[in-house]
Amino acid sequence: MSEGYQQDIEEPPHDDESARSVLARQLRYLREKSGKSLAQLAEDTTYNRSYLHRLETGERLSQLPVMQKLDEVYETGGLLVRLWRLARQEAFKDRYKLFMQYEAKASIMHKYMCAVPGLLQTEDYARIVLSGPTLNDDEELEENVSARIGRQDLLRRDPPPHLRVILDESALRRPTEDRKIWRGQLTHMIESQESPHIVIQVLPFASGVHDLMGGSLSLLWSPDGNSVAYLEGNKSGELVEDAGEVAGFRLSYDRLRDLALSPPHSVRFIEQVMEDSTS
Repeated sequence: MSEGYQQDIEEPPHDDESARSVLARQLRYLREKSGKSLAQLAEDTTYNRSYLHRLETGERLSQLPVMQKLDEVYETGGLLVRLWRLARQEAFKDRYKLFMQYEAKASIMHKYMCAVPGLLQTEDYARIVLSGPTLNDDEELEENVSARIGRQDLLRRDPPPHLRVILDESALRRPTEDRKIWRGQLTHMIESQESPHIVIQVLPFASGVHDLMGGSLSLLWSPDGNSVAYLEGNKSGELVEDAGEVAGFRLSYDRLRDLALSPPHSVRFIEQVMEDSTS
């Protein structure tokens, strides 16, 4: 951020103001400060005027290239990109929080995962997955591990939900450095299938391309028959509640299930992965 811009900020963020609101307000302030109309800004950026207006009102969150272009136009030294990243992270957390509320009440769960799902992770494996440079200390890590493992309590409800996981082969080809922890994780998944309420199917690389590549999908059905879908990518997530869209994702999931190995063959596949990791 340039010193000039730093001095000309309209007002600091309010304590209870979301990052998305701050971003929208600063976008509007910067345009007004520059003396540009929305039409002029649209010419400068090649983005639609109504789209730019929705950014300034907070209706849309945009994509990274848009913020990069606006940083360039306003000469704000990457400030808008930083605000955008905070807003994206905030939105992801809000959607994920709502998703977990749906998950806690679901009677049927269908998941396609490119990583071992949290509901089937061991504590040791979760600790490795959740370790990262953004953690402040070991205490925060242990709190995150406890929260993730605690979610598994819903599998022990009476009656428990029916969980079906289509696990992409890529999830089985990324072992932890500690092979003992990795074998423990694979063993846990195999043993989980002994429950009549849990089914795991492996989707091998040989199944080829499909329309759910590049992310994970969760389909949840509540006891009253209502359903939602949750799409998750790298540090992003989208909760879908529209019945028509959810039906489309269910069709994609059913097609993927047709390509996956049967549950017994999936167990043997995981056992083979475990043998390979041992040797």
